[in-house]
Amino acid sequence: MAVGLRSRFERVKEKVRLHGDEAQHEQTDQWSNRDLIPLPPSRRTWGWFHYYGFWTLSSLNITNWQTPSSFLTQGLSVPQSLAIIIIGRALIVAFSTLIAWCGLKWHIGFTIQNRYTWGLRASYIPLLQRILLNFIWNAIQCWNGGRLAAVCLTAIWPSFARMGNFLPESLPATGDQFIGFVVFWFLSTPLLWIRPEKFKTPFLFTTIYSALGMIAIMIWALSTAHGAGPLLSTGVALPEGSKWNVSWLLMAGINQTIGGITAGITNGSDFSRYARNWRAYLIGTITSGWITGILVCLVGLVTTSAAQKIYGEVFWNPPDLLMRMMENGEGSSAARAGVFFLAFGFGLTSMFENICGNAVAGGIDLAGLWPHYINIRRGAIITFIAAWVVQPWQLVNRAVTFIQVLSSFSVFLSPMIGLMAVDFYLLRGRKIRLSHLYSSKNSSYWYWNGVNWRAIVAWICGWVPTIGGLVVTINQDTNAPRALFELYFMAFFIGFFTSAAIFFGLNKLFPVAGMGEYDEVDIYGTFTAKEAEKLGIIPVEFQTDAYDSGEPSLAQETVERKE
Repeated sequence: MAVGLRSRFERVKEKVRLHGDEAQHEQTDQWSNRDLIPLPPSRRTWGWFHYYGFWTLSSLNITNWQTPSSFLTQGLSVPQSLAIIIIGRALIVAFSTLIAWCGLKWHIGFTIQNRYTWGLRASYIPLLQRILLNFIWNAIQCWNGGRLAAVCLTAIWPSFARMGNFLPESLPATGDQFIGFVVFWFLSTPLLWIRPEKFKTPFLFTTIYSALGMIAIMIWALSTAHGAGPLLSTGVALPEGSKWNVSWLLMAGINQTIGGITAGITNGSDFSRYARNWRAYLIGTITSGWITGILVCLVGLVTTSAAQKIYGEVFWNPPDLLMRMMENGEGSSAARAGVFFLAFGFGLTSMFENICGNAVAGGIDLAGLWPHYINIRRGAIITFIAAWVVQPWQLVNRAVTFIQVLSSFSVFLSPMIGLMAVDFYLLRGRKIRLSHLYSSKNSSYWYWNGVNWRAIVAWICGWVPTIGGLVVTINQDTNAPRALFELYFMAFFIGFFTSAAIFFGLNKLFPVAGMGEYDEVDIYGTFTAKEAEKLGIIPVEFQTDAYDSGEPSLAQETVERKE
């Protein structure tokens, strides 16, 4: 009987095991599967509009709409708040491009990119951090998206807003909030089956719909209020007794702006590797990641200001404003219809942003943990199911400080970005040996038992100076030393440059073999003939000719030497 169970288990195990097309170099083993190998030209389908749509998802959303509020409530003026947004988003585009270039040139993602810096085994350190963040942010995005779903349900059935709470009192959520979460989660699920190569249509639809919706609500607010309202004329009004001057608040605002999207910066290569060429990435990223992001903040500011004139109070959160516009479902049918389509646009953007930025990104990271059994789609499904385990209603409605900790996770991620940048550009001269990233045998990236201690030391040194500021900020300890807060206000830049400098120094003092080396042949069929020529690599076409002639190719010889 035991033998039969073991045999059945082996059959099930083999059935769920992933298998790639060996002819396309899609080997599946401890370090590799179809979604982890360098992407071949046939799978690089993203043009400039894909990246425009990708960045638009992080621009045309509730969070970006609300961005100016945090700066105005600290006492800064409207021009100063907009200056923070302009500078902050310019830095986001710059750092994102810096990290994404590895994917543009070598067509590998974050999961593989860290192997040559940390070592094949130690690369699980940044990987596990990203997986944890993907799990939690996916859950929180589903919960926030559920609020928009609740607005849509109220617009259709006004009685939904008056629903009695059927949940236990011990649960920090109401029945309508929970139903909205369930609806949003289930409607998002089918999007998990769309492969990143096929994202163009969803990008196109969500970009147009959401942009028109935001413009429509701004026009309505301006025409109803007969002007922009008083909020736009807000001047500098620092709280009485404030210990921070304008300069420090500007610095903290820039750090907060870039820190809020640090997780997205780290995985830039996950999506840049799908680019047809580097121009497509740059055009889409600059036009949307910078310009559109700034415009959305401006639209949110104008709409909120006009709405204040209409209702006599400030609504920074779009779901709250939409509910007020239809009088919590008691408004006219025309008002409810308009609100429904506006909320649907916001919700659609949140839905696909969550799928792309959290679920798919989480799927890629999970694939790096268990390549034998997890690909992007399976990993994305696991990430999405984890929303029920994380229980976002507990986090969002009860643990406000926990959300602040997540937003401040850039303290740990910015040093990681510093390592990635200095290693790729200064130490390796943008040259990588792809074949050594997928094998522990005779790999230059194995270091000591798969661990590059230099990376670990440099990473720790990057976040140690700012962790104190994070702790006192979370604890709201106003009596803590001023220096801790000042370091924390510059956490991203301190972490980035400290880790980068220390890692560079350690590599010069304790050099490692293989720096600047790369495969002389295109073993994985990764490059076009033009790319191979530019890199000085023998292209796959030449290797094919050698196979046809019966002579061993350089690729064969290289693999044989490696083995």
